[in-house]
Amino acid sequence: MQAQRLVQGNEACALGALYAGCSFYAGYPITPSSEIMEMMARELPKRGGVFMQMEDEIASLSAVIGAAWAGAKAMTATSGPGFSLMQENIGYAAITETPCVIVDCQRWGPSTGQPTKTSQGDVMQAIWGTHGDHPIVVLTASNVREVFEMTVNAFNFAELYRTPVILLLDEVLSHMRENVVLPEPGELPVVERRLPERLEGFLPFGSPEFVPFGTGLRFNVTGMAHDPYGFPVQGEKAAELLVRIVNKVRDAAPQLALYDAQYLDDSRLLIVSYGIVSRVAESAVEQLRAEGVKIGLLNLKTLWPFPDFLLQEIGEQVEYILVPELNMGQIVREVERAVHGQAVVEHLGRVDGYLITPQQLIDAVQAFRNHASKGKTFRYPVSRAMRGETR
Repeated sequence: MQAQRLVQGNEACALGALYAGCSFYAGYPITPSSEIMEMMARELPKRGGVFMQMEDEIASLSAVIGAAWAGAKAMTATSGPGFSLMQENIGYAAITETPCVIVDCQRWGPSTGQPTKTSQGDVMQAIWGTHGDHPIVVLTASNVREVFEMTVNAFNFAELYRTPVILLLDEVLSHMRENVVLPEPGELPVVERRLPERLEGFLPFGSPEFVPFGTGLRFNVTGMAHDPYGFPVQGEKAAELLVRIVNKVRDAAPQLALYDAQYLDDSRLLIVSYGIVSRVAESAVEQLRAEGVKIGLLNLKTLWPFPDFLLQEIGEQVEYILVPELNMGQIVREVERAVHGQAVVEHLGRVDGYLITPQQLIDAVQAFRNHASKGKTFRYPVSRAMRGETR
């Protein structure tokens, strides 16, 4: 068994990618993701892989898509402004069913924003950023060991469902260091690229198997609506393509749903959190439980496809749900939609570039309980954050 080692979040991401078999990385340096790129530049050549620094993030994801079609497990990493530049190519990867991994280390935005401050402001962009209906898987993590594991999961899901997978980190998680024991080779499952047993009669699109260029099979890769051989179609055939690629991810929601749940059996109030905020929520829940508050915690690791089935079930068990986020309210919308009025759902947001603290979350829970008991709506924490009173 490996000894504990002090590992940075971004370093854990790079190590997880290597563990999963990543053999190609293309990227452009941008805070707070640059350490991923730096480590891949050092480590990939040692392992026979390829590293390329591109001229921008558009070219970076283009290179990743090309490498995937050449047979490589490929990834890139960026932050908000670069992530915005990648959106058209994310759509191209989605419609061409290209397995690849995109890591977005979120920083305060929009635009240049605060490059060294944290945020969870890219959630809706990760889900809906590229135009049109499209398949996408969005994952996140709340600690350094989990960054490693979720990077491996990102590659596995990309291979299983032939789709781009986005891993959302954030500035704090990217740069924090923790003593962790990383998995030994073989300890975590790694899904390898699946090739067809025979090429005769094989349909390159519409199958979980993947045929890279150079195998002798003639087909076309295009961003246009296409038939199973990649050649353009319209109308009903285009609709069939879109329904198939969207539903293959949507229908797999139960298999894709990764989460941790604590104290759900007796809880009347639930905190639904994700990413770095789950670290804060764990501490707050422990303190509140010690004070006799019947409160539970749901830490979401898969943000899309959203686990509606899970929130619907939980919504029948609890009366109140509080969703803390480092934004003005993004996942809270999905929680409200999934719960569908079965429980009262409220939001706690912080948008000044700093983390919500355990005490702020405890205060919000107590205020929420007081307001809810009187039948009042609870909205004050976001306005407080906007006035700069949460530090």
